[in-house]
Amino acid sequence: MSNSNPPRLAAALSPEHRDRLMGTGHAVDFPEGTRIFEEGGYADRFWIVRTGTVTLDVRVPGKRPAVVDSVNAGELLGWSWLFEPFRWHFGGEAMTRVRADEFDSAAVRMLMDADPRFGSALDHFVGRLLAHRLVSARVRLLDLYAPHGSGL
Repeated sequence: MSNSNPPRLAAALSPEHRDRLMGTGHAVDFPEGTRIFEEGGYADRFWIVRTGTVTLDVRVPGKRPAVVDSVNAGELLGWSWLFEPFRWHFGGEAMTRVRADEFDSAAVRMLMDADPRFGSALDHFVGRLLAHRLVSARVRLLDLYAPHGSGL
């Protein structure tokens, strides 16, 4: 749905930092249609999608949630875990069966604090991802809700 590709964690972290992060994760499986997280809920984990697609959505008063982006294999799912108050800014649903590596956010934040180089690299990566997701969501919402011909 987005006009550009999101940043990839594999390219953003050194092999040592990738190994450190991956050593804290465990495999999970979400059947198609599973709500993985809800907008406004507590963000205590995140995922790296191995297979499948997750749609990201936002609540729209009086309507069904609007899908604003999707997350595919190789991409990070979730960024709200890094910023207080640790509340999801989007909802997420498995559009297809999803296999992913799941990470406990508190444990990862402790690793980031213990190793400033690792923390800085992960912060920078999540910041780039956040910028990508927000631009993508804005474009999609304008596609859905801006008056036709408004120039927005």
